[in-house]
Amino acid sequence: MKRIERPSLAAGGSPEINLTPVLDMVFILLIFFIVTPVFVEETGVEVKKPTAASAEDLEKHSLLIAVTEEGRIMYGGPEIALNGVRALVARETQEQSMPVILFVDRKADSGLLVDVIDECKLAGAKNVSVAAEEETP
Repeated sequence: MKRIERPSLAAGGSPEINLTPVLDMVFILLIFFIVTPVFVEETGVEVKKPTAASAEDLEKHSLLIAVTEEGRIMYGGPEIALNGVRALVARETQEQSMPVILFVDRKADSGLLVDVIDECKLAGAKNVSVAAEEETP
């Protein structure tokens, strides 16, 4: 029977640790965490939403538009005009019907909210909702 010998270190040599797979994983994770925020679409502004007992979770693929207390309409960061809402909604919903969710500050003008809803409906949006936070008992 033949005896299996362990490979021995060369005279005075030390074992090498290959860091290539570790560096590959670090770069993959880095790319993942850099690219992930691009897929998360926000309105670009923080609004104080009203509360509602019938509040539900948001759908994954939806168009998010914010109306601030000052009456500014925001989409993804930059401000858009009221007449730009129709073009935006028409462009974003032409390929697939997706819901439009309006994040409206509780102190925003209700007349402006109605105007934004009208523009969304005139652009062909089938489902327009106003975001609210769930009431706590």
